[in-house]
Amino acid sequence: MIELARDGAVAWLRLARPEKLNALDRSLTAALDEALDRVSAMRDVTVVVLAARGRAFCAGNDVREMATLSTREAEELAQRQAALMDRFGRLAQVTIAAIDGHALGGGLMLALAQDLRIASDRARFGLPEVTLGFNPAYGIARLLDVVAGGHARDLLLTGRTIRASDALRMGVVNRVVAPPTLEGSASAWAAEIARAPGNALALTKKIVATIRDGGEAREPQSYAAALGTPEARERLRAFLERRNTLTGEER
Repeated sequence: MIELARDGAVAWLRLARPEKLNALDRSLTAALDEALDRVSAMRDVTVVVLAARGRAFCAGNDVREMATLSTREAEELAQRQAALMDRFGRLAQVTIAAIDGHALGGGLMLALAQDLRIASDRARFGLPEVTLGFNPAYGIARLLDVVAGGHARDLLLTGRTIRASDALRMGVVNRVVAPPTLEGSASAWAAEIARAPGNALALTKKIVATIRDGGEAREPQSYAAALGTPEARERLRAFLERRNTLTGEER
């Protein structure tokens, strides 16, 4: 249900339940959790792209399964899915969602759990839960963090579906591209990010998460520790040599 592939320092995770629009049921939730175990162990991977097979990124929680769950079972699944979303934030790797088709309900929350988002211009986004008589099971705090408060409340309280252009304007996604170029654009973006040392990316991501959670980021300490690593020293040396070559300066 999850396809995992690697391209150098970039790993691709693909939801592969296209016949069900990649809806999040218990099986897909477990498969995605297991895939994160594998990705987190890939120390030489610095960027993870989350994509999907078929005509939807993720249509949200599986409605057919939801209708069969007891209150206790529904709460347990929601807690597991909320923990899964949090795991993406704790990954050392930078994560990018490549979104084509619908990202609704839990599917939108899954996209928002990634560090960055790129969408095709045919992508559609929404949180229809309120129209069905309940609230999103997880991710509202993250939605409010990523999307400006008025826009977030609009999505939450109307349950309406928006186009990719509106999602870009609201800050739901970072970039919008033509459908045929989505994966190529996501790959190029990931490769651009992956040129930076993994340690620097992980530290920066951790600082952002700490600030978001209200903690003390300690940027100067992290900066000093990173500056002392062999990779940072080597990159600084190479940078200075290139500059000296261009300017003709003596070392």
